[in-house]
Amino acid sequence: MPNDLPNETPNEEENLILDSIHRWLEKDVVPYAHDLEQADEYPYAMVEQMKELGLFGATIAPEYGGLGLSASTYAKIVSAVAEVWMSLSGIFNSHLIMARCVQSSGTEAQKQEWLPKFASGELRGGIGLTEPDAGTDLQGIRCAAVKDGDYYVINGAKSWITNSLEGHVIGLLVKTDPKAVPPRKGMSMFIAKKGEGFNVTRKLKKLGYRGIDTAEISFEDYRIHKDCLIGGEEGRGFYNAVGGLELGRINVAARGVGVARAALKHATAYSQQRKTFGKPICEHQAIQLKLGEMATRTEAARLLVEQAARAFDRGERCDMEAGMAKYFATEAAAKNADESMRIHGAYGYSCEYDVERLYRDAPLMIIGEGTNEMQRIIIARQLIERNPI
Repeated sequence: MPNDLPNETPNEEENLILDSIHRWLEKDVVPYAHDLEQADEYPYAMVEQMKELGLFGATIAPEYGGLGLSASTYAKIVSAVAEVWMSLSGIFNSHLIMARCVQSSGTEAQKQEWLPKFASGELRGGIGLTEPDAGTDLQGIRCAAVKDGDYYVINGAKSWITNSLEGHVIGLLVKTDPKAVPPRKGMSMFIAKKGEGFNVTRKLKKLGYRGIDTAEISFEDYRIHKDCLIGGEEGRGFYNAVGGLELGRINVAARGVGVARAALKHATAYSQQRKTFGKPICEHQAIQLKLGEMATRTEAARLLVEQAARAFDRGERCDMEAGMAKYFATEAAAKNADESMRIHGAYGYSCEYDVERLYRDAPLMIIGEGTNEMQRIIIARQLIERNPI
């Protein structure tokens, strides 16, 4: 691994951005997040504030109106937001995965038309990959697009799509050649704006990750112009999606760091307030063992995320690094949330405390953006590929 020491010190711009994010979180998110999450209420005011902060254009290039932030800076923003309320990070991250597909693979005309609107938040959306019968196995999708003159006619369904209810557009992965071998060669991605035949059918109720809209979509003879085919060429959709997921996995790993850190922070504070047998529970060895492990997991997760983000910023292939970060950081979040609940005792099981929310939010990250079982397979395959004998 190349020496990254020169990049370890945050620059002035990054500090200014992070300071503004922290001030916003403290003033406009902390006082309201608990009640909004419990009610599963969409945070309209916070979305407007995120538009003003430029978060919807965080990783979009400046020439298209974005902030052009590095993955390293972006990961720190995501961790900070997730530490307060993880759902908010999903609202702009799903949007930015869609934007990355356009920025990295779209035609110049597509970039000029769509990216400025994405960057400002005028148009917001997400990425339409998952279907009722296809999740981690993207090549198993059934949603199909059939060419009809200058248009494509799309029929099928998508499920678990973030920003599909409150958003305006999605990066839609479909089959344009169902007979292609291997199947990935017959997949294409479109910039699909809401219109006739684009039906958001049902908002899904979830264990955690509340407040953000997650829904099912059906496409019934939905017509879309060929100019919305990302890159203007069929058969590139699978690669568009996989390219976007590298940044997505770094994001989910960063969320894991935020949740792990929040769980540790709450546990550390509570352990100094709660007393048993005449002394604060932080003085009991059993609690100290838990806190020591939680702190170590959090720091290790943070370092793995930084490593993956730097590899991404250097333009290197980083599926192994992103997989390691995503796997370890999300497992750290789940374990820390569990341990924090144990330290809080009965209060940790109460909806009055944020620990209960962390405990519900953490499992999503283990499943989303490729299950952690799949991450371990990716890590192993890359390990073998990079170390042949």
